Amino acid sequence: MKFWKKLALGSTAVLAAMSLAACSNSSNNSSSSSNSNKKANLTLWVDTEQVPYYKQIAKDFTKKNKNIKVRVVQSPNGSANAKTDVGKDPSKAADVFEVPNDQLGQMAEAGYINPLSPAATKDIKANYIKVASEGVTWKNKIYAFPYAQQAQTIYYNKSKLSAEDVKDWKTLTSKGVVATDFTNAYVMWPVMFSAGTKLYGSDGEDLKGSTFNSQQGINALKWYAAQKKNKGVMQTSNALNQLKKGNAQAILDGPWNAANIKKILGKNFAVAKYPKIDVGGKNVQMEAFLGIEGFAVNSHTKNAKAASDLAAYITNKKSQLIAHKEAGQIPVLKTAVYSSAVKSDPVAEAVIEMAKPGNSVLQPKLPQMAAFWNGAAPLISGTYDGKIKPAQYKAQLAKFAKTVEKK
Repeated sequence: MKFWKKLALGSTAVLAAMSLAACSNSSNNSSSSSNSNKKANLTLWVDTEQVPYYKQIAKDFTKKNKNIKVRVVQSPNGSANAKTDVGKDPSKAADVFEVPNDQLGQMAEAGYINPLSPAATKDIKANYIKVASEGVTWKNKIYAFPYAQQAQTIYYNKSKLSAEDVKDWKTLTSKGVVATDFTNAYVMWPVMFSAGTKLYGSDGEDLKGSTFNSQQGINALKWYAAQKKNKGVMQTSNALNQLKKGNAQAILDGPWNAANIKKILGKNFAVAKYPKIDVGGKNVQMEAFLGIEGFAVNSHTKNAKAASDLAAYITNKKSQLIAHKEAGQIPVLKTAVYSSAVKSDPVAEAVIEMAKPGNSVLQPKLPQMAAFWNGAAPLISGTYDGKIKPAQYKAQLAKFAKTVEKK
């Protein structure tokens, strides 16, 4: 799932939550069985390109759970719009659906999903990397089965740029051209973190905890504006195409595009964590958003137990390694993260490095994230384009801060 493809639509209805008596077999195992005699017909929503291999994973699940049938179909508008698709009519939505972690707060508050069972919660806290369990936690309760971690990295043509060149933005943009998108808040907002600001506090759940309405925030806006005059920076909504044409030697992108980038660069493919940048007179690490992708159980399902068993199975070690092999998804289950297949993958290595504290910030899960995505993009692009003048920076940040704090 491409996290940066956002439909910033807030939830409009609060629905009554149903009791979810779900229990999970340890996701650390490569097999799972519900041990239930109850027949169930389940629907699983995944992104279009994921349908083929999740059909195989679901087939393996039904072999072990012969009373359960699973229909794997593409999400109506992609997992990036899970809250919108489920919200149209939760009773008709899939029993299990893929969802990025920044939507969990909205979906939990609307009653679309319920906390996982104590057994599943214990399993996730014990067997998954810490940031994965944190990513699917809302108000101290876990709401989804995590299966992948996503953070952008820098991909580059190693025949044009060296590993040393890409460690610093100044060197990178003086020796080559990096293509990126200043109209995309997912890509560019984290410069605010590099500048020293917070979004919804240290844990991402404090409505009044944002600190970008400050001198540090102004410093980040100055950085955006300065890139307009940087000949080594190309603004584009299609960085892949610019890389293919040879107009750019590096791009900022996520693991979901790694396969395409490998095809473009061939033997010259290289990947690394983000470079350092100069913000506010300091040379600091350029940061990224860290997203956790998971599968949630519809609170309106008529087969809560079976649905929970399915969600647990499709996020177990075997399934995560299939998702890694087929789509380059970076696992979050400890045994999968430490597997030879993942450890030998340079993309996974770079993403896991970017996932460390100081290199990225976990996407907040507050319902107000919808308003954030709506407003952050024009603020950044307007500053980059020069439509927002330096004299307006302080007022624009204050205005945006009020917007993202509204209940």
